[in-house]
Amino acid sequence: MQSDNKIFDDFAKLLNGAAGTLAGVGREAEAGARARAREWIGGLDFVSRDEFDAVKAMAAAARDDADALRARLDALEAKLATPKTEG
Repeated sequence: MQSDNKIFDDFAKLLNGAAGTLAGVGREAEAGARARAREWIGGLDFVSRDEFDAVKAMAAAARDDADALRARLDALEAKLATPKTEG
């Protein structure tokens, strides 16, 4: 009876060791795939989210400035278009 338990214990230890090894191999494969993906993406000319947001904010500010200048120009043109009364 004691020998049966020893065989099962050894088999369980073997399976636990194999499961741990497989988990480690999986983690290493995932880390390697992530590293290769970072290298590949890094070679492309992508921008970071922070850079994108900064350029987007600058473009919005430039549009606001352009709108303000357009309104000012329209007001000046309207002023020039009205005939002067001689007084």
